[in-house]
Order: sequence, then C-alpha cells, then structure tokens
Amino acid sequence: MAGGTYDIITVGGGLGGSTLAKAMAEHGTRVLVLEQEQRFRDRVRGENIWPWGVAELKALGVYEQLRSTCAWAILWFDISVRPVLVAHRDVSGTSLQQLPGLNFYHPAMQEVLLQAAIEAGAEVRRGVRACGITPGAVPTVTIEQEGRVEDLPARLIVCADGRTSMARRWAGFTAHRDHKGMMLTGVLLAEMPAPDFETNYVIFNPHEEKAVFLGPLGEGRVRAYLIYPKDRRYGFSGEQGLSHFIQTSIKATAPADWYAGVKAVGPLATFNGTDTWVEHPYRDGVVLVGDAAAASDPSYGQGLSLTVRDVRVLRDCLLSHSDWEEAGHAYAAAHDRYYQTLHTGTGWIWDLFYDTGPAAEARRAQAFPLLAQDPSRMPDILVSGPEVPLDETVRRRFFGEE
Repeated sequence: MAGGTYDIITVGGGLGGSTLAKAMAEHGTRVLVLEQEQRFRDRVRGENIWPWGVAELKALGVYEQLRSTCAWAILWFDISVRPVLVAHRDVSGTSLQQLPGLNFYHPAMQEVLLQAAIEAGAEVRRGVRACGITPGAVPTVTIEQEGRVEDLPARLIVCADGRTSMARRWAGFTAHRDHKGMMLTGVLLAEMPAPDFETNYVIFNPHEEKAVFLGPLGEGRVRAYLIYPKDRRYGFSGEQGLSHFIQTSIKATAPADWYAGVKAVGPLATFNGTDTWVEHPYRDGVVLVGDAAAASDPSYGQGLSLTVRDVRVLRDCLLSHSDWEEAGHAYAAAHDRYYQTLHTGTGWIWDLFYDTGPAAEARRAQAFPLLAQDPSRMPDILVSGPEVPLDETVRRRFFGEE
C-alpha cells in the first residue's frame, strides 16, 4: 500500500477475517486480508449461527447482506433424547435476543463477506500463503506468493486462520485442550426433504453414546453430523463410507425415512471436536479471533457465533482506544470472560448428555425426567449465549439436584 504500512493485516479471509476487515475499513482503517484459497470449497465446517451470534451480525452490519444472499432463517430447534421429542422450540420467541438463527453454506458465506470487505475499502490478496509472524512494536507477517517471499508490517496483525492455526504458533501463543469432547463426522446431503427447512435438529442417544445434528441449508440440502466418543473409530471412508455413516446415524435413532434416497454433494469428513483455547489472545501487536483464539466444540454449534462476538468486541475496542496495545489487552480480557462462560455451560452439557459410565447414567436418570417435564431447566447457553446466568443454582437445577 502506498504511504507506508497497513493498520491491520488479517491472516485468513473467512468469517472472522473478512468481517473485521469490512468493519474497520468502513472507519477508514487501512486493512489487508490475506487468503490462501483462490476459491472457497466445502471442508465440512460449522454453518449455523444461533440468535446470540445473529445479534452480533446485526451489530456488525452484515446480517441483511447474508440474509439476502446465502443465509437461511432458522425458526425452530427440536431436541430429542432417543425417539422422544423433548422440545420443539420457537427460537425467535424464546431466545434472549428475540431473533432467529441462521444457516448457510459456508463457502457461499465466505465469498459474500470477502466481497463486502472489498467494497468497504479493504485490500484482499488471494492465493497467498502466510509462513511466519514476528510480534513486536511493529509486528510483521511473512508471506509467499508465486515464489516470492515478502515481510509485511502492520500496526496490528489479526490471526483468523482457524482451529489448527499456524499463525497462533508463529506468534508464540500456547493452546490449551480440554479433556472433554467428541469426534464429529459430517457431510452435505441433497434430496433430503423430510426435515423442516426452518428447523435445526439434535437427537441425543446416551445409551448408544452418539448424537445426530441436522441443519437445513435450503434447496433440499442438509448438513448432517454424527457425534460420538473420541475413542471410537468408525472408519467412515471409502466407497461404503456414506452408507456406514447413514446406518450409524439411524442406529442413533435419527429417522430412517429422512435418509432414504439422499446423495452426498460434498466430502464426508471426520474431525476432533474437543475445545481448544488460548488464555488472553493478544500479545505484542498480534491478536487471535475465532477458532484461532478458542474453538468451541462444534457439536454444540457455538463456533461461528463466538467468532462474530470476537470481531464485534475487537472492533469496539480498537475504535474506542487510541492506544491499540490497550485495545488488544481489553479485547483479550473480554474474550476470556465470555469464552469461559461458554466453556462452563457446554461442559455441563457434555457431563449430562455425552459422558459415560455408572455416574453419568445416574445423573441422566435423575435429570432427564425433570428436563422432559420442564425444558427450561436446561441453561440457554447454546441459543442465547454467554449472557445467560450460570451460577450454582442453575447448575443444580439442570442436573436435577433440586
């Protein structure tokens, strides 16, 4: 850029990097987005944002853009334990934010938001590989493109390159990993008309140690996930991978007729959904957002909402502090608070719905009948986000201890 260094360089042009670039470029900030992919492709990533994340999209000024191009409004959330429907929830009417959820095809969302960043005045370079970061008073990112290596300085470098972030490692951050967590296998299915297109579904089967999540994306397409313990290796690959995936989902009590005649229109992929996070994700001119800062287990569907919360909080800190060192630390402190609230709430859900052994069965025997009678016993962390109370009284009520 003519005239000196950039104010902000984002490593990654997905939801976090492109939305921050748009938000800051609108305020006259000189932003460069580095994106490795020339064309975004389906890699089985999260595609649902719950109402607390939708509120952040509205605050960032991108909700209407997504809604008019690639996003699908989710009005209902069905929760089942085995074949028993526990809740058919009106998402807009019962969420803290009084908003619907949104689902979208991830590559389409990325293209929409990257174009929005360009239109706001950000510079975007695609086909660029970041290969190093040097923190400091003037941090730099080292890039390689078409065989040429270049060091780019900035006032702030934003690492938005996902849960396996290399930028995080280059900048010297330490990632922590939870002991709780599940494996996830996902695939995009077409010609799956049975699920209602305005409803997200989760089906828990603790006795089978599995869960199924189904999120409609419109036009008969549904993102389907199977969730199971980390010590299981089902081997969903090869010619029989899809058939095995479907049969195992049905065994977990997903309705068999929903899968009749479906076709895979994307890769079938498996990944570890265990939480990873960085304590205080800012140091020496480098900040982490989205999954690079904290990856909330995708089986709870919080990752995208957490990303846009990061972007909105970081934007507000940068705009309200002339000293961006102070702004970075303010963002990191805020991030630690709301992520740990999410981590606590999803940890409770893991203990009740996913944990195994006699003690876990005893917890379920005590809590499930009460939850079936009164679903409000379940903390609303998944839909309404980290603003919901999570004190000891809430915990005891969730586990049926009072």
